[in-house]
Amino acid sequence: MDAVRIVTEEQLQEAFRIRTEVFVEEQGVPLADEFDEHEQDAEHILVYYEGQPAGTARLRTVEGWAKLERICLRPQYRKYGLGTFIIRTLEAMAAERGLSQAKLHGQQQAEGFYQKLGYSTSSPVFMEDGIPHVLMVKNL
Repeated sequence: MDAVRIVTEEQLQEAFRIRTEVFVEEQGVPLADEFDEHEQDAEHILVYYEGQPAGTARLRTVEGWAKLERICLRPQYRKYGLGTFIIRTLEAMAAERGLSQAKLHGQQQAEGFYQKLGYSTSSPVFMEDGIPHVLMVKNL
């Protein structure tokens, strides 16, 4: 497995394809809600498994916090530890920025996954794009 920071338009379009497959097609998020005004100021990554693009995520700095966003994996790659690899990669990028706290809006069904990685639930359940989420936070 390998993670690369997206630097080309071609790489960004691959990340957008993965997000469309996972969030729009699989989970039913409206296409208009998936892509937002933060695409250009976020730092995006692509994760590869055996040379194939398997997942993506993005990182933003919001009010002094590392905000981990749009974390997703194509279904066939969800059994190889790539989710943990994505989170660890984003956390390392946040540390490079000098950030000491991270947060994310985790889907409620993935709450246990994030807790295993040291995140604490910091909100009641809320709806985002028709999917139950919780705010998760961690000191890096």
